[in-house]
Amino acid sequence: MPVQKQMRFPQRGEIWFVKLPTDPPEKSDRPVVIVSIEARNAHERATTVLVVPLSTTPARLPTHIPLAPGETGLREPSTVQAENITTVRKSSLREPNQRLRRLSESMIERIAKGVQMAMGFPERM
Repeated sequence: MPVQKQMRFPQRGEIWFVKLPTDPPEKSDRPVVIVSIEARNAHERATTVLVVPLSTTPARLPTHIPLAPGETGLREPSTVQAENITTVRKSSLREPNQRLRRLSESMIERIAKGVQMAMGFPERM
């Protein structure tokens, strides 16, 4: 009986690709940062993860966090759009062909603060 390859679960701070439901149909998969906690990401019954999209549009809002290509492994500078946090199915995630970087803990904390700001929570909770 052949051994079935098990998909690796996404980890917080990793960049994956996904087709977001809010994107127009003609738009291809876009990079997203996984922001949900590891317990959720690894849980076999959790079928979704929380993500924030990346864009090549320069930062314009307080909830936008700029990322250099060296931080992401992408070719162009990117902007995290923390106000656009969303849920996607794990099965819709696509691992990048090239090895992208996992963001640093300090950058993940900046993204979390951006999400808090977008939701109207005070910085200190």
